[in-house]
Amino acid sequence: MNLYTQASKNITRTWLLMSLFAGVIIALGWFLSYYYRSPNLLYGFVFFGIFWNLISYWYSSRIVLSLAGAKKASRAEYFDLYTTVENLSITAGLPMPKVYIIEDVAPNAFATGRDKKHAVVCVTTGLLAILDKAELEGVIAHELSHVGNRDILVSTIAAVLVGFVAVIADIFLRTQLFGRRGSGDDRNGGGGIVMIVGFVFILLSPIIATLIQLAISRKREFLADASGALLTRYPEGLASALRKIGEYAKPMRRQSSAIAHLYLADPKGISSKIGGLFSTHPPIAERIRALVGSD
Repeated sequence: MNLYTQASKNITRTWLLMSLFAGVIIALGWFLSYYYRSPNLLYGFVFFGIFWNLISYWYSSRIVLSLAGAKKASRAEYFDLYTTVENLSITAGLPMPKVYIIEDVAPNAFATGRDKKHAVVCVTTGLLAILDKAELEGVIAHELSHVGNRDILVSTIAAVLVGFVAVIADIFLRTQLFGRRGSGDDRNGGGGIVMIVGFVFILLSPIIATLIQLAISRKREFLADASGALLTRYPEGLASALRKIGEYAKPMRRQSSAIAHLYLADPKGISSKIGGLFSTHPPIAERIRALVGSD
């Protein structure tokens, strides 16, 4: 499978996962409307989810940069970084994003912003310290690919929906704990089965939503790797950078689970050999194999 095929397949898989995510949201809203015998609850549920999504998306870059503890990088102080971003942006046909820096010895990077015209590329001082020019270009191309592929939008929507599902499930379970029951529980037969299935779904929905979010994140990483390699025409640059990042394998000083999926590599510093269901990133060894055919 070549890079073009990989990119195409990952786009399809990502949107299939987003459709599944939407299905979880709608199913959750349908059950609550059934349980409380209020059809309007489903419409309100979907409307509020979309509204909250838009608000979060509009202010996403400010939130992410604040959580990461990032500061704006000046061209004079970080000339090589700035010119690398500038040159690759021109090559990719993208507007020049803002460049930010995080004072941290752990090598990492991420992209954020609500669209191509308001994008931000952020790297750690540790990343700049260990990478050569070709490796840095590979990393920046990866992050610009997130911008070009509109991953910022997808990642923000996924993160917000996970939080939304968790809050709704928590509210529902708390109302049951304190004895406030819906009028749907007096049904029997098929209704009783719906109640059982519905309660199980409510309990599992935050976990299901989180797993979908993580699956989306991992697919977007493979896609950005492939797109970044196509941009630089030198897959080994990014592959070499990933090897160095994997060898470091120590956590960043400042972390937030809310933005962990945005980074180039897991900010918790989990070993590249670990790739469980709850990992925000695919194993580094797998990413390297996809780029150059070996690790």
